[in-house]
Amino acid sequence: MTQDNPLLQVEGLSKFYGHRIGCADVGFDLYPGEVMGIVGESGSGKSTLLNCLAGHLPPDQGRVMFDTRADGMRDTVTMSEPERRMLGRTDWAFVHQHARDGLRMNVSAGGNVGERLMAVGARHYGDIRGTAIDWLDRVEIAEDRIDDRPRQFSGGMQQRLQIARNLVTGPRLVFMDEPTGGLDVSVQARLLDLLRGLVREMGLSAIIVTHDLAVVRLLAHRLMVMKDGYVVETGLTDQVLDDPQHGYTQLLVSSVLQV
Repeated sequence: MTQDNPLLQVEGLSKFYGHRIGCADVGFDLYPGEVMGIVGESGSGKSTLLNCLAGHLPPDQGRVMFDTRADGMRDTVTMSEPERRMLGRTDWAFVHQHARDGLRMNVSAGGNVGERLMAVGARHYGDIRGTAIDWLDRVEIAEDRIDDRPRQFSGGMQQRLQIARNLVTGPRLVFMDEPTGGLDVSVQARLLDLLRGLVREMGLSAIIVTHDLAVVRLLAHRLMVMKDGYVVETGLTDQVLDDPQHGYTQLLVSSVLQV
């Protein structure tokens, strides 16, 4: 699963909102093909951390080192905005909890996928449309829906379309913010199965924020548990969930078991 050199190295990452801690002194390495889950209650800092990692929020302290194709390890915090935007179109992808935040709702399904291809230089209409059809099929959207707008789709289909839009350029690192949040249980199961297959097939690295321990059990190799902005426990996912060491993690796991 992993190679010797990390794809991502996070060191001392902190974000403050006045006197309130968003996240504090977070550090970890992520290797190629590895999926890291981040869990905790609302307000634990997991979404703040994800947005700092993905370049959506500027951290107050720390480094986010990414192994770029051209220049090796670069600190994405100090990158120029154009460099970071290009990274977000090529090697990085971000799957939002609400698909509407990650889609162009007034552009067709095929256009949503094609736009990301055009952002990295694709120009041949036939090739773009062919790739879009292929990707819609991969996320279980019928070819005859290619010209439909996302607003004509169900919530689960919108989320699958967002995934196709994100993965079409072959990113190496995907950030996911509650990717199954707000979906019916049966739709969640189908989406998780799809995500697990794509992650394995494409050899993706991913960082997944969720409050749902079943999601990380299924998708994540390693797990970080956050409370009040701090990482209180980390380890292999099954190890952390089956034998939690920190009192807060024990409470999280036991609350799920009692439901």
